Amino acid sequence: MGAGGTGSGGTRSGGAARASTASAGGVDWGLRAAVAADVEVIAELRATVLRADLERLGRYDAQRVRQRLRDSFSPAHTSIVVIDGEPAGCVTVRPVEGRQWLEHFYLAPERQGRGLGSAVLRSVLERTDAQGVTVGLNVLQGSAARRLYERHGFVVESQDPIDVFMMRPPGVTAGATEDP
Repeated sequence: MGAGGTGSGGTRSGGAARASTASAGGVDWGLRAAVAADVEVIAELRATVLRADLERLGRYDAQRVRQRLRDSFSPAHTSIVVIDGEPAGCVTVRPVEGRQWLEHFYLAPERQGRGLGSAVLRSVLERTDAQGVTVGLNVLQGSAARRLYERHGFVVESQDPIDVFMMRPPGVTAGATEDP
């Protein structure tokens, strides 16, 4: 996951962003609504991004990591991060039990650490703040992505040996936006 920069985007029913453009770390990026055909690209991205953390936790299974994405993929709630017309990442924001649940937020490794993650996250949080809703997520124990979420106002609700469950009420001011 990356961090730093700014972004914006509209919403459609279900919360996925429409096409929008912004700049982060000197790179123009945009969000487009996901389509069913995006599932395999996102499944591969998930497997690549999560591999090191899942291996560290003794939980990596090459088939399961992809299948879990396939089983929960929701094009209606997913946006694809696009740079130069090519997918560079994705983010899903879907309603769950009175809050928005942020999941499947992955950036291609070569796009991490340059401000894009913060820009995309800020775009998502601007929309959820406008709706007045709390955002929840879970991140793997020991993942560098946790620092990104903490910088944007997420706090730990609970945790177990594998996952850290975090939440952010609407309107929380983000902290520093520099990448680790």
